Formats: sequence, C-alpha cells, structure tokens
Amino acid sequence: MKDQNCLFVIGGGEFANLIRKYDSLIGFSEDATHETAIDSMDILAKLLNDKLAFTEISYTIEEAISISNSNKIPIMICSGILKENEPFAHSWDVTSDSIAAYIASLLDAKLLIATNVNGIYTKDPSLSGAELIKEIDVNELLTFDESSIDLMLPTLLIEYGLDCYVVNGEYPERVLAIIQSGGEIAEDSFEYTFIHNE
Repeated sequence: MKDQNCLFVIGGGEFANLIRKYDSLIGFSEDATHETAIDSMDILAKLLNDKLAFTEISYTIEEAISISNSNKIPIMICSGILKENEPFAHSWDVTSDSIAAYIASLLDAKLLIATNVNGIYTKDPSLSGAELIKEIDVNELLTFDESSIDLMLPTLLIEYGLDCYVVNGEYPERVLAIIQSGGEIAEDSFEYTFIHNE
C-alpha cells in the first residue's frame, strides 16, 4: 500500500462485535452503542498505525490531505468529524462501511470496502447455493435485508453519487490490484463485487 494515494478507515472489529453482543443481552441506548462502536474504530486505527511505518493518524480532512501530500497514508480517526457533523442516525444499520462512504464523499474519493468475504452474495455465503454477485446496481441493493455491507450503505452511495468495490481483505493483493488498476480490472482475475450507480 505504500506510495498509494489512499486513506484508511478502520472498522471496529471484535471490539465493536462485543458491544453489539452485549447490547443484544443488556439493551444499551442507541447513542451509547453508536459512540462506543466508533470509539472501537479509533482504538484499532491507533493500534494499526503503531505497526506501520508509512501511515500517520489524521483527525481532520485537512490533516488527511496534508499527510497524503507528504507521501504517507492517513489513517482516519473518525469520532471527532462524526460528533461535529452527526451525518447519521444512531443505529446498528450504520457501521464503518457507511462511515467510510461519508469520509470518501468529503474527500471526493473512490470507495473500496475490504471485508472478510469475497463480496456480496445472493444470500448468506455460508449457505448452500449462495453465489457471488460480480456487479450490482446500488438500487437493487436497497431490497437486500442482509449482505456483507451495512444496511445504510446503499442509501449513502446514492446520496453521495459513489460507486463501491467490495473485496476480501484477507487477500491484500486483491485490494492493491483494485487500487492500482483505477477500476480497469481484468475480468475473472479474482472475485469481488462492484456496486455502481446508474
């Protein structure tokens, strides 16, 4: 990823999953779960930055641009921007996917979501008969009850006029291939989903 003009928005990982788990058992307020899940993103962003020599933490869009111009990759701490602007209702429908889309809209950047499956499937990929969707119109995604992206993301892609790639982040070479290709990827070179606006 070094020398690539990009920015990282890090998900909350197992920290956020634990908050979701205990929320289902105890029932916290939506404000508390939303804010602590974002705190989880901030924690993991700082931990990742500690292990990478070519990144730097950014708290604002202006800082992110300055870091990128210095040939480092900014890792976004999103809590301050989100608290200042409150772009979403507080809900589990909003995760780091939607937050990344919001940050991409502020930067006029392209959006790539690295997840733990190859893309978006016709149904839960652990179920028999599930098929990967190579390309899908964002309006069609509005009809999905569940997928590998959060429920708010399709609405935001439409609002912000963004396309989006969804790819398996366990294969870093796939992520890098999409970034380096500028969207011109050889067909069937690897599995991913491209979400496009009309």
